[in-house]
Amino acid sequence: MLQEVKLPEISENVESGEVIQVLVSVGDIVEQEQPLVELEMEKAAFEVPSPERGTISEIDVKQGQTVRVGEVLAKLETDAAAARRQPQKPPREPQPAPPAKQTREKPPAAEQPSEKTPVPKGPPPAPVEKPTPGVPVAAAPSVRQLARELGVEIAEVTPGSNGRISAEDVKQHARRLIHGAPAPQPIPAGTPAQETVQPLPDFAQWGEVERQPMSRTRRTIAETMYYAWTHVPHVTQYDRADITELETFRKAHAAEVEKAGGKLSITSILVKIAASALKAFPPFNASVDSEHSEIVYKKYCHIAVAVDTDRGLLVPVIRDVDKKSIVEVSVELTELARKARDKQIMPDELVGGCFTVSNLGGLGGTTFAPIVYWPQVAILGICRSAWEAVPRDGAIRERLILPLSLSFDHRIIDGADGARFLHWVAQALEQPLLMML
Repeated sequence: MLQEVKLPEISENVESGEVIQVLVSVGDIVEQEQPLVELEMEKAAFEVPSPERGTISEIDVKQGQTVRVGEVLAKLETDAAAARRQPQKPPREPQPAPPAKQTREKPPAAEQPSEKTPVPKGPPPAPVEKPTPGVPVAAAPSVRQLARELGVEIAEVTPGSNGRISAEDVKQHARRLIHGAPAPQPIPAGTPAQETVQPLPDFAQWGEVERQPMSRTRRTIAETMYYAWTHVPHVTQYDRADITELETFRKAHAAEVEKAGGKLSITSILVKIAASALKAFPPFNASVDSEHSEIVYKKYCHIAVAVDTDRGLLVPVIRDVDKKSIVEVSVELTELARKARDKQIMPDELVGGCFTVSNLGGLGGTTFAPIVYWPQVAILGICRSAWEAVPRDGAIRERLILPLSLSFDHRIIDGADGARFLHWVAQALEQPLLMML
């Protein structure tokens, strides 16, 4: 029996994915749940497993191709024994990676692979076909928010050559509506949204160079960070915390948390402290609704944590931190970080955060100014702690000092409130009992 293996629906609002790697070849016998294709959606990467044991009879995608939910990835002959008894037809093309002409179903125009759309060198190409109103379009949440702010119908915007609608596409559409400007030209795949795309010099004239396409994750990070930096007026406040006693406590109880499957780290402790701080300072657990000139105050407390992976910075979310113990938070953080690094994180686990904690202490450095992760309004940065000689009780003593930084949205948070918030966090690190007050 021939069975089609299709891209399943992973989560709400996720419509397509990019093939990172094809893990099998035509003629391979695979087991049930064996990974067949690795895909990337926004910032999440995952593997599509085989629904049954069988023989791969056809591969319908290739690396770099964008596929939509419901599209066929491969075909599986589930009666492996029968397949072995019958003569196997050799594949029409060399294995393991079938060429593009073997792909039987082309993705929709809005989701064509970037390598099939070369950057034009001559006259401008014909305009890219616009998405049909009412049909889902490929655009990041930040781009959809920008469209709402500008009063633009996202389905009427012409996408770039990679099939995705960028912030620049939305702005050009708005200008065209106001000034009657000509239709925008497609932006080359992987170009971050920006006001003006300046041409690069020919670097090859000075030495050898190598070009590599941006991954889907890196493109998403670029668009998200650019939007946050250009739309959120940032202010960064700095402080220091004496964590000498806290470090003694952490080491004394680390083994207990490890038995539960987690790691009692400064990050997990600060995640719990941040949840308490959001209760004490509600404006930090809010978002700015520019479209309606309102501030959205959240009654829940989900904390995002920046995780360094080989695909870039991912930010999984721990939900309802205020309702969980420090042990539960430590265990969940350990598991989410593992899933992010092992490409098992799902899109739903990367959204919904109220506040972000970013710890660079393991990499060194003395301080840094993190970028607010829109639509949040604040982010806490942590650097490496160090032993310092500081005055205490009329004498100079050696203490373990942790550098802290807080970047926040100055539209709704004043500088004084930012200083109070960060000082509260520093005091909670030095005297954890203060959280109970």
